[in-house]
Amino acid sequence: MPMPWSEWNAPFAPLARLFDAGGPVLWLIAIVAVVLFSMIFERWWYIRLTHRRARRALIRRWVARTDHTSWSALTLREVWTSELLARLRRPLPWLKYLVGVCPLLGLLGTVTGMITVFDSLAVSEISQARAMADGVARATLPTLTGMAVAVLGLLFVSRLEQLIRREDQRLHDRMARAVEDAHA
Repeated sequence: MPMPWSEWNAPFAPLARLFDAGGPVLWLIAIVAVVLFSMIFERWWYIRLTHRRARRALIRRWVARTDHTSWSALTLREVWTSELLARLRRPLPWLKYLVGVCPLLGLLGTVTGMITVFDSLAVSEISQARAMADGVARATLPTLTGMAVAVLGLLFVSRLEQLIRREDQRLHDRMARAVEDAHA
């Protein structure tokens, strides 16, 4: 006998209540968060697989050269490493943009939620402190969500920037060491 829909849906009921309480802006924050963390996951995947292969190929290409000390050789090495690192940095502006948008979307959700609270209080003509407190709590939910997504995204972006700086130094060191090992 198949499970009824309510049993399938039961694990997602708290999430549905959260999105219902946060309003439509919370859905927008969720979409931005999915895009942000998808891009972060893609960068992690790129670094683990594609970048490592490209780095090894670049080092092999550098070692295969006969000239390693002339100005043109050093300039070529710098161009090659810059191109490789540029591919690593490519999504950083978008990641920073998405991190910056999250708190603003949260603030938009709070403002629209507060407008709804005050509008409902004006229509009811009854100033109920409990209803207003509940409305304010629901209105600040998007701000909390936007800030949480932004903080997590900022942690990942700063870690990625640190990794790129370290990779820049390591790439130059590995290329110099590979030439020394090839000549030894």
